[in-house]
Amino acid sequence: MIISRKNTALLLIDFQRDFCEKDGYAYKFSGNINWVKPILPKAKKLLDFARKNKLFIIHTREGYKRDLSDCDKFRLERSKTAGAQIGSKGPMGRLLICGEHGQDIIDLLKPIKGEKVLDKSSYGAFATTSLKSILKKQNITHLILCGVTADVCVHTTLREATDLGFYCYYVKDAISSPDASLRKACERMIEAEGGVWGKLVDTETILKSNCH
Repeated sequence: MIISRKNTALLLIDFQRDFCEKDGYAYKFSGNINWVKPILPKAKKLLDFARKNKLFIIHTREGYKRDLSDCDKFRLERSKTAGAQIGSKGPMGRLLICGEHGQDIIDLLKPIKGEKVLDKSSYGAFATTSLKSILKKQNITHLILCGVTADVCVHTTLREATDLGFYCYYVKDAISSPDASLRKACERMIEAEGGVWGKLVDTETILKSNCH
């Protein structure tokens, strides 16, 4: 596999404490974080690879204003029904609220100077951010995707990116969901119809790629 460092970016989707640590948003609705733990070392390897090879790196964080003015009523109601209402109080602060401890990225994958961090009030990384213009300005054509959750924020971003003309590498062992069957379904969809959503790969494939 060949990767062009000039045209490829690593997109780390929502590796926040609220999704990756106990007592966060995801823990509230799923009851555990066992589903996310195995992918964190994989994501770290991808991040190290991207830094070493000077790929463009973007981190996203789902988060909403303190007054919830950017959180529509349907989204708010869904989160309440799931048992993890956006904006409700938790041990790491209000769930998915910008500026709270839980909304920030985990220490393992903490961004460094020069890496973009985008806050989004949407599932997809494009809808409520300037991601498209940022990528176009950098002449990015290919995206390496990792993050959580497979069936919501990652797949929404994947579909947005594909419709906008980006080619996506979906790193299956660095993407997860609380529901194992949904995770597998998300993987199966990638290469349907001749690769309609890009290419399904694993972390080792990326690490062993020829980056030039």
